[in-house]
Amino acid sequence: MRSILAPLLLLLTCLVAGPAQAAAPVLSTNVHAFYYSWYDSPQDGGEWRHWQQGGHTPPADIGADFYPKLGAYDSGDFAGAVAQHMTWLRQAGTGVLVYSWWGRGSYEDTLARGVMDAAAQQGIKVAWHLEPYEGRTAASTVEDIRYVNATYGNHPAFFREGGKAAFYVFESLRITDWTALDQVTGQNIVLAQTTDTTKIAHFSGMYTYDAIAGATAPGWQQAGAYAKQHGLIWAPSVGPGYIDDRAVPGNTTPTLDRANGATYDREWSNALDPATGGLPTWVSITSFNEWHEGSTIEPATNRPGYLSFDGAYGKTGAAAETAYLDRTQFWTAEFERRRGGTTPTNLALNKPATADSQCASDEGPAKAVNGSWTGGNTDKWCSVQRGGWWLQVDLQAGAVISKFVVRHAGAGGENSVWNTRDFDLQVSTDGSAWTTAVTARGNTAGVTSHDVNQVQARYVRLRVLTPTSSGDFAARVYDLEVHGVSPA
Repeated sequence: MRSILAPLLLLLTCLVAGPAQAAAPVLSTNVHAFYYSWYDSPQDGGEWRHWQQGGHTPPADIGADFYPKLGAYDSGDFAGAVAQHMTWLRQAGTGVLVYSWWGRGSYEDTLARGVMDAAAQQGIKVAWHLEPYEGRTAASTVEDIRYVNATYGNHPAFFREGGKAAFYVFESLRITDWTALDQVTGQNIVLAQTTDTTKIAHFSGMYTYDAIAGATAPGWQQAGAYAKQHGLIWAPSVGPGYIDDRAVPGNTTPTLDRANGATYDREWSNALDPATGGLPTWVSITSFNEWHEGSTIEPATNRPGYLSFDGAYGKTGAAAETAYLDRTQFWTAEFERRRGGTTPTNLALNKPATADSQCASDEGPAKAVNGSWTGGNTDKWCSVQRGGWWLQVDLQAGAVISKFVVRHAGAGGENSVWNTRDFDLQVSTDGSAWTTAVTARGNTAGVTSHDVNQVQARYVRLRVLTPTSSGDFAARVYDLEVHGVSPA
């Protein structure tokens, strides 16, 4: 369980109204959600882990005041629970999960690659939450950072900002001398958990984690101003509420009521308000799934004996289960709007598309830009031409492109050996002269995400060189996204 560093100074007593929910934004890599893989169940030979905290007996009786929509799940269920988590994170517009990591060889370490594989399928990136395992020192933290980079740094889901991996160090104040960090901060971003600017020597910036303190933002203005002045990262943490009564019976930590969503809105408002330290570099969310502390935005179900999300933002029933994902989507878009004035969108959605050929009348190029990939085998563009496969989209205006996302056969439920193996993504301003922006070779993933540096174009072409890894000669693309900004 987490210790709460700052007491609650003021409980929310009024509902903070917000604008209507925005359309789904492109994933923001500036919004990070703390993510926990410490849950286990007896399925596949495991045992209950964490769900029984506080003396409870899963699966009906768990150590949490809310009950997950997925039940008492297993964090190693990569194709089930974890894949659903990544879908939900994408729904929320949250582009980075911050993975709770408890040391080399820990239970969480053994699951990290499976979580990253699932994250990559949805274009989610993974940063790292270095936890206070027994015996942690500044020197061991340096070696941990090196280990994580060496072990996971080549994974497509590995998050980097400006070429640097990101590490949040929980309860950094437990250690007083962090001089050893100087060995790794040149190549990594390492954040201290504090707002005390006298405690961040050798760090790259600060975050807060505390889901209660976000309601009153103690020390945030000073921390945000100091970070801006010294070129450091400021990543305040926001949460929907806090309650740990079932997980820690008799605990005296104050409860922070969700107030039907008003608490979450207040904390987000504090994070973005210049009067309380905003605009920050990143916003970190406490949490996606720390169920013991009742700080989750992961969907919870209405179950007798447990609290529920009913009433959040005026929603009830099934709509309430995802209320905090939907609200995160709104605030993510608002954060990006305030940061840059314009939120990147999928410019290819429903734009005119052409191709070299198609397998059937209902598998034409328009299917690859309709924003859907779960409608079955005909929800794709397919071409059976032997060589020279291509799919082209007219964005209908010049645009500044920052990312491509391609969903291959596996994303639509087909055999993964049919995922596009070798392909190029090309751009053009006139539809005649083409420049290759992305070269992909040896791909096996169902979803591939390709960041590019402000490429200007009106036309985009996916050029397939080798359509599958099995020798099958049909090219299959379920969805092609072109993320960017068009002129107003």
